[in-house]
Amino acid sequence: MNEEQFKGKWNIAKGKLKQKYGNLTDDDLTYAEGKSDELLGRIQEKTGESKEKLKNFIDAL
Repeated sequence: MNEEQFKGKWNIAKGKLKQKYGNLTDDDLTYAEGKSDELLGRIQEKTGESKEKLKNFIDAL
């Protein structure tokens, strides 16, 4: 997968995350671009979901 394909898939994932968890901001998701564990922590903090459930949701995207 090249960089453009990855960016496209990431943009789709960001949109789906924002649809499911409306309180996530663009800043929260932009933060993730290099820090996946910290992103999961931020999403978990805002949504109350477990990290495992969030990982499974993101993997399914």
